[in-house]
Amino acid sequence: MSALSSTALATSSQGSQGGSLAAGAAKLKSLSLPGWRELSSSLRGSLVLPSSPGYATRALLYNSKFAELKPAAIAYCQGPDDVARCLDFVVKRDLPFTARSGGHSYGGYSSSPGLVIDVSRLAAVDVDAKAKTVKVGTGARLIDVYNTLDRHGLVLPGGTCPTVGIAGSTMGGGVGVLARKFGLTCDHLIGSRLVTAAGDRIVANANHHSDLLWALKGGGGGNFAIATSFEFELDPMPPATLFSLQYPWSEAAAVLEGWQHWIDVQPDELWSTCQLFSQGTAGFLVQVNGVFCGSESVLSTHLTSLRSLVGTASSTFVGADTYLEAMKIEAGCSKLTVVACHLAGDGPGGLLGHEAYTAKSSYVTTPDTRGRTSEWVHAVEVLAREAPYVGGGLSFDSYGGTINRVAKDATAFVHRDKLAGVQAAYSWGTHSSVSEIAAGERWLRWLGNEVFDARAGAYQNYIDPTLLNWQDAYYGSNLDRLIRVKKIYDPENRFSFAQSIPLRR
Repeated sequence: MSALSSTALATSSQGSQGGSLAAGAAKLKSLSLPGWRELSSSLRGSLVLPSSPGYATRALLYNSKFAELKPAAIAYCQGPDDVARCLDFVVKRDLPFTARSGGHSYGGYSSSPGLVIDVSRLAAVDVDAKAKTVKVGTGARLIDVYNTLDRHGLVLPGGTCPTVGIAGSTMGGGVGVLARKFGLTCDHLIGSRLVTAAGDRIVANANHHSDLLWALKGGGGGNFAIATSFEFELDPMPPATLFSLQYPWSEAAAVLEGWQHWIDVQPDELWSTCQLFSQGTAGFLVQVNGVFCGSESVLSTHLTSLRSLVGTASSTFVGADTYLEAMKIEAGCSKLTVVACHLAGDGPGGLLGHEAYTAKSSYVTTPDTRGRTSEWVHAVEVLAREAPYVGGGLSFDSYGGTINRVAKDATAFVHRDKLAGVQAAYSWGTHSSVSEIAAGERWLRWLGNEVFDARAGAYQNYIDPTLLNWQDAYYGSNLDRLIRVKKIYDPENRFSFAQSIPLRR
């Protein structure tokens, strides 16, 4: 899921800026077609302009909320040299630009009124099974990374959305169903090749530019340079057992309270989410889902302890599967082939569609009291009342385990003391009215102001342009070090957007 607050805000904060938006817009207007042809002729890849066939599709981000964003050009880079040529082109002309991998930025920051430097063709996944490492092009989609690793019996922990690019996911942290067992995606990052705004091609690892490597581990995408490849350490593939339990809405507060106490003491092998949803005309939904790295019989003992806290579910599913199939189920494409688990139009065979949605995030640090869980339940009931035909609600995704055993300053990802991440989201379709969508926006704004704890923090991969205290919410005590890294690798602040790491507080 993705996020932003209003169409006006979306169109005013679009990606990395070379100079101010006004100045950049003026320079774009003066840039003639021969100027773009000059860039096009220098690339091994291709340049797509508004007059090019397929531009409308290629300009789209994953979230169709941002369908009105129209870049002046999209450069499909064939390698690091193309990335360097693109950066040289925009820096010399002081044009706005942004880098794009999967195009899933919650704030629409994967687009720009200027040049989109697209790295999706840098998608190779090269596994060294003996060393248990993998080199991944930063344009690779998560489903392709998981599929390749599956053949070697290895895993890289990460998110469940199959079409997300590895770059943004990693640099924002990378939370997923294996995180309690193996840690975050960024915790496995051991090296990266990057191109700076000055055109320097550098390698960041434990021995070279280690400060930049630290910043890439949770410092957010698009802040320092354009990464062209990553190297990760891998883990052996575990067995996977999935479960899904549903409860009546009247028990929602008790279920959320019991689930929080339950997950707080579960082993690292067990990841879970508790979801409270308004389903429009279909009513409310309370469910506890999860993935256990172990057998069905062992999982049953853990679910017994959950039942002792929340009672018996009205609907229960428990089943073992391969890890890849488990990830496809979590991604909502369980009946599709790996090829089909791509966006339609994003290469041959993709069947997944774009979505329109908005979200906010927060955290829970310790188990809530019944009074507090009742507040969360009431918040979903408010959404149902104010926007009865829009689907949405709250997802509480478990942290703890290996995530929380990493020191806060060991990586740029600072959220190492949380019980669960909270994502509030709502989605809509083409049939939804403008007033209905606006009601959902108001609900999120109310939720952020009245229900969320401003001190709890927010997940930087759910980047939220409406968040006023975003610097501290995303980065906390690591912000000052991130600013120091920014000054070293991007001293002219070329990689600048509405919520980019600043050069000063």
